[in-house]
Amino acid sequence: MASLSIPVSHNISSLQHSATKRHRFRFPQHHSPPRIVCSGGVGGDLSESKDKFSHLKELRGVACGILAVWAVTASSPVIAANQRLPPLSTDPNRCERAFVGNTIGQANGVYDKPIDIRFCDYTNDQSNLKGKSLAAALMSEAKFDGADMSEVVMSKAYAVGASFKGVNFSNAVLDRVVFNKANLQGAVFKNTVLSGSTFEDAQLEDAVFEDTIIGYIDLQKLCTNTTISPDWRVELGCR
Repeated sequence: MASLSIPVSHNISSLQHSATKRHRFRFPQHHSPPRIVCSGGVGGDLSESKDKFSHLKELRGVACGILAVWAVTASSPVIAANQRLPPLSTDPNRCERAFVGNTIGQANGVYDKPIDIRFCDYTNDQSNLKGKSLAAALMSEAKFDGADMSEVVMSKAYAVGASFKGVNFSNAVLDRVVFNKANLQGAVFKNTVLSGSTFEDAQLEDAVFEDTIIGYIDLQKLCTNTTISPDWRVELGCR
């Protein structure tokens, strides 16, 4: 029996050297680092065992390497939440980029050019944002109060602290959007996809959730927001 054990330590020197200062790889304190054990037996007589062992040793080396990479990836916390945002764009027309959107941006947050519309003001805009693709857009602290954002695609957008009071999100795709600490009072989510979006500490008073498309687990997370009106909590099925 041959056995190869690969402990994944808390301090991985190769990762520490390759990671940037903004990306830190740390295992949660309450979990022990995984240990990968690869073993294999070699049967038969001794003359055949040497060849078999040599071949199996190569296979185990490759397999264990793959498993070790998987273990590091699976055990590491999501680092995107800890990343620092890039510096604010110096493009003097960056706010107008929202009126064009991402020409190739779709559900996976693909874009031909980053959209940085942080701190921009689109209050009561009724025509320039409708139907635009704002996939992976940086929208924190921007102001959209009263705007028509129906049919927009905001997959993987970052909208922490933004204001969307009274915004019309009808028929929009708000997939994996970070709405944490955003003001969404009176926003209309009619026939809106809300899969994977987060609303931690967001203000959702008087928000309308009519025919909203949302998964069961995402709904459970949404229901933890106590600012949703009692009527809509009943309509959504919050317990």
